[in-house]
Order: sequence, then C-alpha cells, then structure tokens
Amino acid sequence: MKTEKATFAGGCFWCMVKPFDSYDGIESVVSGYTGGNVPNPTYEQVCSETTGHYEAVQITFQPEIFSYERLLEIFWSQIDPTDAGGQFFDRGQSYQTAIFYHSEEQRLAAEQSKQDLEKSGKFSKPVATKILEAKPFYLAEDYHQDYYKKNPAHYNRYSVGSGRAGFIERNWGGQS
Repeated sequence: MKTEKATFAGGCFWCMVKPFDSYDGIESVVSGYTGGNVPNPTYEQVCSETTGHYEAVQITFQPEIFSYERLLEIFWSQIDPTDAGGQFFDRGQSYQTAIFYHSEEQRLAAEQSKQDLEKSGKFSKPVATKILEAKPFYLAEDYHQDYYKKNPAHYNRYSVGSGRAGFIERNWGGQS
C-alpha cells in the first residue's frame, strides 16, 4: 500500500509521538531534527540553537487509511499554535511549531487547516505556526525514540509540569 511522510514540529518531540502512534494506517512515528543547516545534528547541537533545526516528528502513513487532513487535526490539538517563541516551558527556535510539507497537496491542506483555525475564533492571538517546505530529516538519538513508552513516569511528569497537558485539556478537550 502507498505511504507518505508527514513532518510536524510541535515543541518537545517526546510529546508529539504518542498522539499519532496508535492508529491504523500509521506505520511509524519517529523523533528527529529538521529545518536546519547542519547535517546529522546531535541533540546537544540542536539545543544550542545554532543549527536552525526544529525538534520534530516524522510520520509514515497510508493516506488511503489515515488522511493527511486527520494528521493535521491531531497536530493542531497538541500545541499552542499562537506561541511564536516555543512551546510551553520549552523556549527557543528549536521548540517552535511548524508543518513541513512534502508535496503541493500537503502545502495546500496545511494552509487551509491554518486558515480554518484562524477563522474559528478559538484563539484571540494569531496562529504563529509556520508552514515550510520539508528539508532533510535526521533521526534523533535512540533514547529519544518512543520516549513515552520507555519512560512513562517521566513523560507524564514532563507533560503535566511543562503545562502542555493542562493547555490541551483546557483548549482542545483532549489528552496529551
């Protein structure tokens, strides 16, 4: 069956895997770095804010089973789309939000979903999430992959302590 890639930066990549990870039609969700200018960056390099990379997740999915538009809905419901400086207590460019499109169809769908969110009146501030052309994606270190499964207690403390879980519950009515 045909697969496509979707790439989203939503702040800390630990928190962006779980929301996408349990649906039919999604083959994989991996954590990594994209958007920057340093090949094969390390976590330490990305955190130094000198590489131009975002922490991101890349999803391999089967569009006939799970649509790109549905992925966009999940993405929006996991972030504060109005925060231009990062996400929750994670600050800096590497924690900003972005949708990285892999095709013209994805670009159009992402732009439409952003416009729909802006028009919805859900937020009083403008949507700050960028829509950017996909660049090379570099896998994060093994200890970052599936973090919510490997370290569930720490993951849950982080999600709550960072403010992400509360924001999602208040604004999107869902779980992080």
